Amino acid sequence: MSHDNRAIITEFAEIFYHQRDVKRAFDKFVAGAAYIQHNPTIGDGAQAAIEALAEKFGHPNANFEIKKILVDGDLAVVHVRAFPKGGAEAAVADFYRLQNGKIVEHWDVLQVVPGSAVNNNTMF
Repeated sequence: MSHDNRAIITEFAEIFYHQRDVKRAFDKFVAGAAYIQHNPTIGDGAQAAIEALAEKFGHPNANFEIKKILVDGDLAVVHVRAFPKGGAEAAVADFYRLQNGKIVEHWDVLQVVPGSAVNNNTMF
């Protein structure tokens, strides 16, 4: 069976980052207990991620803007601008591995946007 990983990750990202509905995104697109998490602050399994992220993403001060989505076979990267009201702006790269139409693995990298830069380029 063939799966459209670009469509899957695009819909997941819309629900997860823009609608900020962590539970719905994970219930629909993540492989439940088989989900492997590489962020050292969150346990394995979809439920652990929901518990760690739902309140943070659902907070009224949370804001996320999807900048890029890259898909190569079973791997996807979502580049996100995180800009919480009253908090530090950050550039986030979330890496996902998909299998049989579900997200089965996650890695992330986060960099706080500095107040100044030695060039005129933005981080986005």
